[in-house]
Amino acid sequence: MSPALPTDKHPADDPQEDREWLDALRGVIAREGPHRAYTLLETVISEARQQGVTLPFSAQTAYVNTITPEDEAQCPGDITIEERLRAYMRWNAMAMVVRANRHHPTDGGDLGGHIGSFASVAHLLGAGFNHFWHAESANHGGDLLFLQGHVAPGIYARAYLEGRLTEEQLDHFRQETQGRGLSSYPHPKLMPEFWQFPTVSMGLGPLMAIYQARFLKYLHARGIADTAHRKVWAFCGDGEMDEVESLGAIGLAARERLDNLIFVVNCNLQRLDGPVRGNGKIVQELEGTFRGAGWNVIKLLWGSNLDPLLRQDQDGALRRRMMETLDGDYQAFRANDGAYVREHFFGRDPRTKELVAGMSDEEIWNLRRGGHDPQKVYAAYHTAVLHQGQPTVMLIKTVKGFGMGKSGEGKNNVHQIKKLQDEDIRAFRDRFQIPVRDEDIAQVPFCKPPEDSPEMRYLHERRKALGGYLPNRRTRSDETFTVPPLSAFSAVTAPTASGREISTTQAFVRFLTQLLRDPALGPRIVPILVDEARTFGMEGMFRQIGIYNPAGQRYTPVDKDQVMYYREDERGQILQEGINEAGGMSSWIAAATSYSTSNRIMLPFYVFYSMFGFQRIGDLAWAAGDMQARGFLLGGTSGRTTLNGEGLQHEDGHSHLLASAIPNCVSYDPTFAHEVAVILHHGMERMVGRQENVFYYVTLLNENYPMPGLAEGTEAQILQGMYLCKPAAIEAAPDAAPRVQLLGSGSILREALAAQQLLAEDWQVQADVWSCPSFTELAREGQDCARHRLLHPDAPVRTPFVARQLADHPGPVVASTDYVRAFAEQIRPYLPAGRGYTVLGTDGFGRSDFRYRLRKHFEVDRHFIVLAALRALADAGAVPPDTVARALARYDIDPGKPNPLYA
Repeated sequence: MSPALPTDKHPADDPQEDREWLDALRGVIAREGPHRAYTLLETVISEARQQGVTLPFSAQTAYVNTITPEDEAQCPGDITIEERLRAYMRWNAMAMVVRANRHHPTDGGDLGGHIGSFASVAHLLGAGFNHFWHAESANHGGDLLFLQGHVAPGIYARAYLEGRLTEEQLDHFRQETQGRGLSSYPHPKLMPEFWQFPTVSMGLGPLMAIYQARFLKYLHARGIADTAHRKVWAFCGDGEMDEVESLGAIGLAARERLDNLIFVVNCNLQRLDGPVRGNGKIVQELEGTFRGAGWNVIKLLWGSNLDPLLRQDQDGALRRRMMETLDGDYQAFRANDGAYVREHFFGRDPRTKELVAGMSDEEIWNLRRGGHDPQKVYAAYHTAVLHQGQPTVMLIKTVKGFGMGKSGEGKNNVHQIKKLQDEDIRAFRDRFQIPVRDEDIAQVPFCKPPEDSPEMRYLHERRKALGGYLPNRRTRSDETFTVPPLSAFSAVTAPTASGREISTTQAFVRFLTQLLRDPALGPRIVPILVDEARTFGMEGMFRQIGIYNPAGQRYTPVDKDQVMYYREDERGQILQEGINEAGGMSSWIAAATSYSTSNRIMLPFYVFYSMFGFQRIGDLAWAAGDMQARGFLLGGTSGRTTLNGEGLQHEDGHSHLLASAIPNCVSYDPTFAHEVAVILHHGMERMVGRQENVFYYVTLLNENYPMPGLAEGTEAQILQGMYLCKPAAIEAAPDAAPRVQLLGSGSILREALAAQQLLAEDWQVQADVWSCPSFTELAREGQDCARHRLLHPDAPVRTPFVARQLADHPGPVVASTDYVRAFAEQIRPYLPAGRGYTVLGTDGFGRSDFRYRLRKHFEVDRHFIVLAALRALADAGAVPPDTVARALARYDIDPGKPNPLYA
């Protein structure tokens, strides 16, 4: 039996033993260095856990720099010249914003802009541009930069010094409609040869950067491009890290050991309107989050002039004061002066007060945060780029509005400052020693050193050594591919055999399988899935082309004995993202922009539940448009009534409307396999063959039925959005039989075909049925015709395609789809004049049931299409008025049924 523990003293309390352990630790540090001490402590902790000792985990370290002064790599550059160049960039960035809001008082108000953000990161950007960031060259694929959107003025200011932008362009900051201005933020669509990535929708930059880094590894593993020396740098604000997307994929980055990825978190402790963590410490919080996820974390908090004080801090009082001070207080220190810092920071402890007793208030005020010390920044970057086996995050402490003085430095309103008074501009000039005369201050002139000055020579030499200027964007790949002819996909375009039924999802898989066999283009196909391969019938590809995993497959899959087993491979072609739509979309963006970022044409096919597509990742889809992405988005199990059994959250009735808002997104809702083949083939010709900057959204069905096959000569009409699928054919009907035009897409087109038969058999009405694979493309073409008529009143009128198609087919028009009414309503203005137009759609929340009941509930089934056609004919006087009432009775339709929009 174990002896009883003493009651007057806890066994953990032994000051003498504590001292012995601490003395031993200090001895190891003194004799063998901190790395040996770290190894010993990790070994002891590991053994303790193995022995069952419960130890709390802390992923946080002291509130000091990770890299000691002794371990810092020395900056090889001329720090004095670099400081002068930064001064000019700061001035021109400020001038750009102030001029945009000062000199155009009659042009409709302020243009906005930001001064404080670049002011805080000028040193961070300077180190990268001068020493680390490679442009694309013969020897390097180029680094990829995700730059904070609000620092755009500083990037423009640098490009101005480099001669890449003119003074006229700077003077038209945020004035783009006349073709000579600069976009407010990074937008590849607006400045296609300059910006690489759109980032100002905060949170998307960090997320997309992770998947870009992973895609570079994918390209390398598959032997498509040598990306071994390329890095992806993502600049984020500490406030931006509150966005769910900013941190949502950091586990993937660690799991796949993305050591080509570097995050730089600008920790200026401020959001757009106030402190990030006034009552806490955002650096410590982020350190714990990233280190816990498996990242390499580098903290850069203090500048070199704090190193002597930390060396004198023998008892740790200064370190303790640094740790216990809250972010809100740190912000207040920078918004005041040296005397305030002496009293409220150092003065709280006699030991720290004594440390600075010999320093003036000005010297205390000039104690810099690490992000404003060029030597410290260089050392942090140098360590980050050499680190292997993990992604790196640098948490770098800065001051928002650094250099703006009383006008905003460290104040809550600094993000909103876009105007400065002349006295503030004069103070800015004096602080950074810009050669502008007092009499010119009001004009806020742009300023640069002479071209033959040491500063300008240094600027160009540094970029020449790194391969060229950045940011810089490739608009076309040097590669060329020949797209296989449509005839190569005859298995998809041919009619299904008698008694055979397939879905359009199966048609897509057949198309993709055939495409993968193409010796040239096949290896460039990137299938992307979010854990629904078996839902879409794509599990056969697991064994065929493998799932990409940089570690290969170290386990034995449970289905190894099956033909279609789950095969992971370090050279796998499929990107399997798990249950992660945002990750799937980010992977798709990386592949869809590879022609630009890696000079490699890749063709991604991202398949997802359509409801979890544009609705869930709409912001990323918009960013894809901005980035000029090229690829296919496939919305599976589309429509409100096809996914029977799943219910409200799975059933999509509006993704096509969301897609229609993206100008370079071409969207289709096909019904038949041959339509899928024609659309996908033409998309490849545009995006791969001609390198057009468009991407496609195609919805697919999980409903099986016979496929009629491609009718020769309809290909162009399919692509334009509408073709005659089945003309009326009533041999016994009188010549004067009423006639109606039925339009449909997706699953509901087949209801229109069934309604055509009912109209003929029950009401002796002739109906032409039109397949409309794209109401959106029809509407866009109609809008273009209307615009032409507005702007060219003397030119021949252009008739919209939909009007031309219907011109020789009389009668009212009824459109029915599995989407909300607004989808088919898009074409109303472009129909032939005087034709009635009725739209049926699935407005309202989805629900679970059999398809036929769902279609009846949403009033889009064959009976409601017949009812709508008869109503339109009755209104036109083509059938007796009581026909509608008789149809209600014949098809047992309850006039009192709840409106599905509100039910």
